Amino acid sequence: MGALTQVAQEPFVPPGTQDFDLPPIVAGITKPMVLVVLSIIIVAGFFLIAMRKPRLVPGRLQFAAESLYNIGRNNIARDQIGAPDFLPFVPLIVSLFCFILVNNLFGIVPLLQFPTMAHIGFPLALSVLVVYPVYHGVGIRRHGLGGYLKKEIFPPNVPKPVYVLLAPIEIFTKFVMNPITLAIRVFAAMFSGHLLLVVFTVAGSWLLLDASGIFKPVSLISWAFAIALTFLEALIEVVQAYIFAMLTASYIGMALASEH
Repeated sequence: MGALTQVAQEPFVPPGTQDFDLPPIVAGITKPMVLVVLSIIIVAGFFLIAMRKPRLVPGRLQFAAESLYNIGRNNIARDQIGAPDFLPFVPLIVSLFCFILVNNLFGIVPLLQFPTMAHIGFPLALSVLVVYPVYHGVGIRRHGLGGYLKKEIFPPNVPKPVYVLLAPIEIFTKFVMNPITLAIRVFAAMFSGHLLLVVFTVAGSWLLLDASGIFKPVSLISWAFAIALTFLEALIEVVQAYIFAMLTASYIGMALASEH
């Protein structure tokens, strides 16, 4: 990289974490805030329009909406929570999946090009303010406060002396780390993926416009990597939305279960 900067008209400044700290658009409102509101409008508008006149033989839009619903209902909620209990949680699981999916896909949409979940505050808010109260709340309602804490902190069929070491680990895992790791998964994937895309895109532009003539053809390689990474990032964005919803359903299922 040092050799390249010496033959360039202007030194290459690689993108970094500062590129995620976007300035306010107006009155303290930032681009990620606008994108979150936009995602809510998109998700709500999509389902309202798709299902405004449901037909027995669905059209393309209705089929897409029903497919998304079936993913949340059958592939996530029913599989992770279980047939007797999953139905009340389907709206939550489908909403989380679609909301995170749209916010992730913003990262590859021209002009928008910013995955909202690359700001840790958004996935952390979903995890701590939505998922965390729900799965602990349903567990307490099902087993009672004492029964739920006993189930979570003291797993059955474990020698009692082991609880001295195991109980603190269970408390830390179930009540502290679970919501944090749930948020970090999607945040880390969106942050690192978007940063890679920016690096290869900016490097391609710099090589073409500012590097010396012998390095200009290398810009094509950089852009080729950016295009390939865009497709990979699209796949990861879908997978991360699915994982977040699946883990949410899994936590709810474990909270409702009689034993671990």
